[in-house]
Amino acid sequence: MAAPKPEEISHPAMDQLQGLEYCIDSNPSWGEAIALGFQHYILALGTAVMIPSFLVPLMGGDDGDKVRVVQTLLFIQGINTLLQTLFGTRLPTVIGGSYAFMVPIISIIHDSRLMKIEDNHVRFLDTMKAVQGALIVASSIQIVLGYSQIWAICSRFFSPLGMVPVISLVGFGLFDRGFPVVGKCVEIGIPMLILFVAFSQYLKNFHARQVPVLERFALLISVTMIWAYAHLLTASGAYRHRPDITQVNCRTDRANLISSAPWIKVPYPLQWGAPTFDAGHAFGMMAAVLVSLIESTGAYKAASRLASATIPPAHVLSRGIGWQGIGILLNGLFGTLTGSTVSIENVGLLGSTRVGSRRVIQISAGFMIFFSMLGKFGALFASIPFTIFAAAYCVLFGLVASVGLSLLQFTNMNSMRNLFIVGVALFLGLSVPQYFRGYTLKALHGPAHTKAGWFDDFLNTIFSSSPTVALFVAVFLDNTLEYKDSARDRGMPWWVKFRQFKGDSRNEEFYTLPFSLNRFFPPS
Repeated sequence: MAAPKPEEISHPAMDQLQGLEYCIDSNPSWGEAIALGFQHYILALGTAVMIPSFLVPLMGGDDGDKVRVVQTLLFIQGINTLLQTLFGTRLPTVIGGSYAFMVPIISIIHDSRLMKIEDNHVRFLDTMKAVQGALIVASSIQIVLGYSQIWAICSRFFSPLGMVPVISLVGFGLFDRGFPVVGKCVEIGIPMLILFVAFSQYLKNFHARQVPVLERFALLISVTMIWAYAHLLTASGAYRHRPDITQVNCRTDRANLISSAPWIKVPYPLQWGAPTFDAGHAFGMMAAVLVSLIESTGAYKAASRLASATIPPAHVLSRGIGWQGIGILLNGLFGTLTGSTVSIENVGLLGSTRVGSRRVIQISAGFMIFFSMLGKFGALFASIPFTIFAAAYCVLFGLVASVGLSLLQFTNMNSMRNLFIVGVALFLGLSVPQYFRGYTLKALHGPAHTKAGWFDDFLNTIFSSSPTVALFVAVFLDNTLEYKDSARDRGMPWWVKFRQFKGDSRNEEFYTLPFSLNRFFPPS
């Protein structure tokens, strides 16, 4: 048998992913785009409901308060998504709530001055105003780093090799929100996972009017079917005598959102009252803002691949971070109870549907704003059990992680130096945050536990984020271990042309600002 040719052994490295139906600036028909936008809206509901559902009761809030926070978060998600897709990176990314802010927010909730308040509603309002003040101050970090182009300068130390662990752990680092949640209600979680994989992969060649309906709308179809199935189980009394934790994760009527939601309610700035400011609260929140910045950096690069765009140039990435900082400022002004970051699950959905259109994401932002004001209708969709979303996360987070691994094609993975960096960064990126989370669950406080609460919040937040730990380890090792002689092994010849806006002719097509704004803000 003849020896195989080199091209038969390996596949050539490609700047853009192949097989995507619509890229960042190409659009499906209006009807299809609206349906896809609604699908992104449904997926974004998971985090928008989960964060307030966990935090509001800890603050002393009731179901009515929870509904208002969910509505406000969705409203600001829609506005921030529009701002980011129009004036930020211009990538098709949904800007949603972030779990990175949980540590400093829980610390504020447990502040002794707030815990002494006996009236639950007053405690809820005072805690909300304290969180708002911390978010408003901390948002300055991203605004300054973004618009001053400092983050663009920092990104010059990033290489494809250094970003592999960061992007991969943007997905892999969220493993605890996947199957561990599915396992809390396997009777709806497992069928959802099976249906989603079957429709999106095994039946993807089924077409109706030349549209791959099952592949493109796999999430929407699966959620509808399993939601109806879960409602049938709930109505039949299947969970009547089950433990509370099972009922919360399985029943469709435990969220109490529909009955508590107003018909029409428009969120507005300072709706909870004037924010209060505390230096310790703000400093702890700054750590969450830094984590959000790093996680979003990885997510933007993943979204660019799944939208068949080029890697965003340094100044475009920095511009997006600046607008994300404004988004966190809006979070603080309106009172969403969390900050903003790129929604990882929606980035994964770009790959699942093979549609990376910017217009689709802008339509989904319209749904967020519209249904946040129509309380009853928005609450109806928000009553979907979180287990259903967790099943979809098992696929979508994995897709984002694999995009990070795809950057290895531009590096030399026969180099022991590269193997060392990727392996150590991936392992520590998973292991260190797992230690911090496990320690916190057992001791009810993080490993950093001193008399300076703001210092504890800072360290516990930073080291609980997998992409953040991976960035510190990978970028440090990549820029200190034989870096002068390993530019080609690190993938820099491929990466360098995307650093400048005019380094690649395709950048102008993907990242130019609308309405001829580039005349006033010329690219660097």
